[in-house]
Amino acid sequence: MREMFSLFEPQTWRYERKFVIQEMSRQEVESIVLLHPAMFRKIYHERQVNNIYFDTFGMSNYLHNVVGNSQRVKVRIRWYGDMFGHIGKPVLEIKLKSGYLGSKISFPLEPFEMNGSLSIGEMRGLFQRSEHVPEAVRESLITLDFALLNSYVRAYFLSGNTNFRITIDSSLEYISIIPIRNTYMDKSLDHNTTILELKYAREYDEDAESITNCFPFRVSKSSKYINGVDRKAI
Repeated sequence: MREMFSLFEPQTWRYERKFVIQEMSRQEVESIVLLHPAMFRKIYHERQVNNIYFDTFGMSNYLHNVVGNSQRVKVRIRWYGDMFGHIGKPVLEIKLKSGYLGSKISFPLEPFEMNGSLSIGEMRGLFQRSEHVPEAVRESLITLDFALLNSYVRAYFLSGNTNFRITIDSSLEYISIIPIRNTYMDKSLDHNTTILELKYAREYDEDAESITNCFPFRVSKSSKYINGVDRKAI
């Protein structure tokens, strides 16, 4: 999957800095953001984010993240709203990280049914019949298997000058997903952790310190995918 880096143009990369917060409630974290001198305001509506993560049989994407390789890849299907039932607007996302820099490329997929009969064979067929997924990407995906199902509630904020964006994730759930006949009963809930992520274009990196210095918490290395695997949800 490392060849996926060739799909990305340099200008699409942005900084992504995460803060993992366990000593405060989500409401307290949101209050800190809204009182920030950068004049963050809430945008959009809160919504539930759902992801199916994929990995190789040897879990190479997971291992590259754990050991801290400079180039790291995650592959997921993302959708919003209810986790189960008819998924009308799923999106395939290939997420790349290099240090604090991140980028992703997205491809709309055909609808599918999220239920107990979901199988990895069905997902591979979904990739093949989704016309917006390039052939080179399809070839890279055909060897991947289910790795993790997760969800969380996300709120969105934008700075007064529109240069910085913040997301706040809470009500984290990590659920086991296997190649066939899923019950989705093997899950791990984490309602004590809030994850704040600061996102901005490369040209604003010199100004980022003025943003982070006003937070009473520190930048953390965090990945919901890695956390889900480590919590033995799979």
